[in-house]
Order: sequence, then C-alpha cells, then structure tokens
Amino acid sequence: MGAIAKKGWNYYLLQLHHHPLGTKAITAGALAGCSDAVAQKLSGIPRIQLRRFLLKVLFGFAYGGPFGHFMHKLMDIIFKGKKDSKTVVKKVLLEQLTASPCNHLAFLIYYGWIVEGRPWHQVKDKVKKDYPSVQLTAWMKTIGIGSNELVMTFSAVLANCWLDKSPVSASAAPCCVPQLYCVLLVNYIAKNWRRGAF
Repeated sequence: MGAIAKKGWNYYLLQLHHHPLGTKAITAGALAGCSDAVAQKLSGIPRIQLRRFLLKVLFGFAYGGPFGHFMHKLMDIIFKGKKDSKTVVKKVLLEQLTASPCNHLAFLIYYGWIVEGRPWHQVKDKVKKDYPSVQLTAWMKTIGIGSNELVMTFSAVLANCWLDKSPVSASAAPCCVPQLYCVLLVNYIAKNWRRGAF
C-alpha cells in the first residue's frame, strides 16, 4: 500500500510541476468536495445533496485553486528571496488583510446566491449579518485564539519541519513552504477548519 501511495504522490508532484494551475484547481475542487461531503454527513443529512456538493467542487476548482495559485505567486514577487521571520509576519499580515477577507466574502456570496439559490437582497442581508463574525473568527484562528491541541500540534510540526524551527504560528506556514505546495496546504487547512477539526 505504501508503494502505491508513494507512486501516486510522485505522480501528483509531477503534475504540480508541469501543470501547476490546473493541478491546484483540481486539488482545490476535490478538497472542497470532500469537505462538503464530510460536512453533510456530520450534520446528519441522510443522502449527500449532489447539487450542493458539485457547486462546492466548482467553487474550489474555479475560484479557490486559481486564486491561491496567483496570490502565492504575487507574494513571491512582492517578497522575492526574503525568508526571514519579519518577512513571514509581513506575508501573513498581507494575506490576512487582503486575501482572507476577499475569500470569505466571495464564498458567502457564492453560497447564498448560487448554492442556496437565495434572491440577491437576502444574500446581501445575510452577508451584512454574518460576514463580520466569519472574518473575525478566521482572524482569531489565525493568531491562535480558540485553537485546540490539533492546531498547536500542527503548528509545532510546521515550525520544526518547514520553518527551520522559527517560532511562528501555523498560519505563517503557507508563506514559508515552497510556492508549489501553498495551495494544497491552504486547502487542506480550510477543509479541516470547515469540518471543525481546527
């Protein structure tokens, strides 16, 4: 079994190297679909709602993967060659003040308007009501407020493996891992965060 997994991983890395945007889009779509399927089952829905599932896959594929790909390319351009602790903090701040609010706003609008099929005025009202708490929760989890042991463990593993033992949080990991793997890591974290694992 380990040999099959290793072969699959190597094939994935090859595709990521040769077709980064497409591979990241497919990865984001697959992880969004997995996340939704798990969320539906955990919420007690007896049968997977196929329309909702496919629309979440579409969001990951068409928005999540490409947005992450280009955002991390832009971060590499802005902070070209810099990998010190101050740069990590600057990257996290930049991402949290720009991409994070955009992503949450886009998802809330997409979910209300497209997935749930609500009229625009209802979506607008729901976004006005829910967006501040969604974004605040995301920021609190980024800085570690309300985290559980899994986040601390994940942070420690990242700090020791990828960050050369720098004392930074898991939120900084996407800024420190190679750009090729950022979208995979961010989507994995998002999938587990939506499931409540973080």
